[in-house]
Amino acid sequence: MKAVIQRVKRAKVGSEEIGEGLVALVGLEVGDDLEKVRRFVRKLVRLRIFEDEEGKLNLSVGDIGGEILVVSNFTLAGDVRKGNRPSFAGAMPADEARVLFGKLVDMLRSEYPGVKTGQFQTYMEVELVNAGPVTIIYSD
Repeated sequence: MKAVIQRVKRAKVGSEEIGEGLVALVGLEVGDDLEKVRRFVRKLVRLRIFEDEEGKLNLSVGDIGGEILVVSNFTLAGDVRKGNRPSFAGAMPADEARVLFGKLVDMLRSEYPGVKTGQFQTYMEVELVNAGPVTIIYSD
């Protein structure tokens, strides 16, 4: 599993919009399972990348009352080590990924109330205002 997590002032995908919070672009790979999804969900909700009163990255999305926008992103599983065209051989097949991504969203919503998502396996335009910028790469 790979994810790009961005701290945002606001974000939008399709008709789903959030205010201050996190955008997580998630790419599922062959071998990903429910345990990896659980670890990611726990990390995302508890990740301290918002500034406290002293300007230190010490607060989580919950601490600031923010929202989370989670978006499936197949291309994160792309391998560009050879050649100039990405290989997606390591990406989880779409039917399996749809089920696991759905479970990820369900787990996230059970952990945190302010979760929105895009539509799986569709072309989406994601708009966001990155705050900082603060961008974290997650890999498991």
